[in-house]
Amino acid sequence: MSGATSARPRAALKSPTARRVIIAAAVVVVLVLLALGTKVVSNNSSIAKGDAGFSPQTYGKTEFPKVQKQIEERAVPAETLAAAIAQDQTAAGKKYGVPGTTGPVMSVSLTGVVSGKAEDGVYPVTVPGVPSKLVIRVQTGPAINGTDLRDATGKITFGQFTNQIDYQNAGSALNQQMKKDVLSGVDTAHLQGKTIDLVGAFTLINPEGWLITPAKLDVK
Repeated sequence: MSGATSARPRAALKSPTARRVIIAAAVVVVLVLLALGTKVVSNNSSIAKGDAGFSPQTYGKTEFPKVQKQIEERAVPAETLAAAIAQDQTAAGKKYGVPGTTGPVMSVSLTGVVSGKAEDGVYPVTVPGVPSKLVIRVQTGPAINGTDLRDATGKITFGQFTNQIDYQNAGSALNQQMKKDVLSGVDTAHLQGKTIDLVGAFTLINPEGWLITPAKLDVK
């Protein structure tokens, strides 16, 4: 009897009707799971739009002239800035800089002589009136790294952008526009020995080493 009884459920499972019921139930379970894992997004939401509204090219063209002017207005002569940093780095950062992720971002102006060959587009500059142990370098491309131009004024903040990608792209867009507006008119391959007037920004990490991103660069 027990063998006959256990055989009946197995036989029932083989019937077409039973299989259809099982398949239908499985489909229902899958649909429920998909519904639970689906997030409904309004067409007007920032998620639906993504960052399609942000154009780095347009941003660079419209914002770099403003940033350039603001850096020039904030710029402190290198001699003054170097003396203040040597006396009290923290105080100098608070007085002359804008808070940044890894240190205050400083705006600086200088006249100096490009005193060596470029390494990856970065030239050393000798500036009269600053301590001899201070190494000053300037980026001339082709790669312009960092977000010093974006961060130097304190007027461009993460909250103005949809997401971190747009915020990073804004910094890159300013660098690229600076290359077009400033460095395209400079023979950056042959600067050694030349006297330059420079306005730019750098992040104060090492008080004895400044890596300046130019906002203005003129060769005398």
